[in-house]
Amino acid sequence: MNLRSLTVAFSLALAFAGLPACDSDSGGNERWVTTKNTNADIDWDAISEAYKKAEGPEDFERRVNEIYTGDEVISISVSDKDDRSQTVAGFFDKNKNGQVEEEEKIFEINREITSVEDKTARYQVQGYNHYAHYRSPFWDVASGVIVGSMISRAFMPTYTPMYRTAYVTPTSRTTALATQRNAYRAKNPSKFPKSSSSGKSYGSKGRSSFSGSRSRSSFGGSSRSGGGFGVLAKGRIKIVRLTS
Repeated sequence: MNLRSLTVAFSLALAFAGLPACDSDSGGNERWVTTKNTNADIDWDAISEAYKKAEGPEDFERRVNEIYTGDEVISISVSDKDDRSQTVAGFFDKNKNGQVEEEEKIFEINREITSVEDKTARYQVQGYNHYAHYRSPFWDVASGVIVGSMISRAFMPTYTPMYRTAYVTPTSRTTALATQRNAYRAKNPSKFPKSSSSGKSYGSKGRSSFSGSRSRSSFGGSSRSGGGFGVLAKGRIKIVRLTS
């Protein structure tokens, strides 16, 4: 091969090396890989609904990670402050130390029993850091509304707080959560449009008390953005409306 041929071959090699690899959209986990820390949007009404239905911390963290459209795994912390109050935090455990640190926090849910006699409670969802703009109304819960045991057990006469020592998602569980979430996304592709490489979020979901809406919703009501949060047994449930 003469010098001219070598020069042409070398130039072509450089040109092809600079081209991006083909993006195969043939399915599998690759479809769901996104740029890290893109601040993916969160459906806040779905987070409230997940807490309402959760049977416990492990069930709630599974539900939350199915809702979240980003790449990171959301860890959960659940702690009972006293007999009436519970705090649930969602966070990115970036340093894998199993602790909720302020710069890692995504949201916090504060639940309180408002009347032991009437078996009523309420909770509120507050976003943090990139999501600090969001704060929900107080969602009211009354005995008789169908909810998961994470809330309903607090209405039992024999109730004692289970999480005086906080539950925190074990770091060893994050891989299993990511695998389960990828399988869920693969089965429900219409819920997860392919992420933009620019890292832009796809629009806010969930009503915030900062958005100009003055209404306070109770379970059983309806919301344009979030739907009815009260799943009622037919003709037998009475919902108590609380004030704040």
